Amino acid sequence: MNPTPLKLEIAAAAAALIIEEGLEYGPAKHRAVKQMGLPARSELPGNDEVEDAVHEYIAIFCADTQPGELQALRELALTWMERMASFRPYLGGAVWHGTATRLSDIYIQLFCDDSKSAEIALIDHQVDYEPRTVTGFTGEKVEALSLSSFCSGLKEPVGVHLMVYDHDDLRGALRPDGKGRKPRGDLADVQKLLISPLESSS
Repeated sequence: MNPTPLKLEIAAAAAALIIEEGLEYGPAKHRAVKQMGLPARSELPGNDEVEDAVHEYIAIFCADTQPGELQALRELALTWMERMASFRPYLGGAVWHGTATRLSDIYIQLFCDDSKSAEIALIDHQVDYEPRTVTGFTGEKVEALSLSSFCSGLKEPVGVHLMVYDHDDLRGALRPDGKGRKPRGDLADVQKLLISPLESSS
């Protein structure tokens, strides 16, 4: 079923907020509804519609800067994936799917035999981090270890979030998404993206 014109309008407004302010999809959709003066209970576009609108926005307004910013974020993501390689790291979100800009954070999922082992590794390396509880891709609450890491390509700090899952969650994590794409990529996948950025995460 095709989205209604109003949903597409909301998606376009949300895309602008995602790119210009670094908002996540959910908050961006709700803020777009508010900005447009629509009822709070208005039917929202799906994430796929918003992602399509983000691609359009980037193509129109950020085509000259976004590819370099995305490359810098992927390089930083790879650095952290290499540091946490023993915890089966997978990159997800906008940095994986190719829609990230300098305002985007990096989201790396770790699949650990022992949920505390990743936290201990950060402590051992004297990394300052903040533990938080967030909603994971399974819909359940998971621990996120959030830190700030300097990105040399952007010359500024970037938020890095290490989401800690059980090893058993890995099987469900690799099911194709609604567009038939890999929803996240491992170390080898991210290395390939850095060599051939246009291959994306399809």
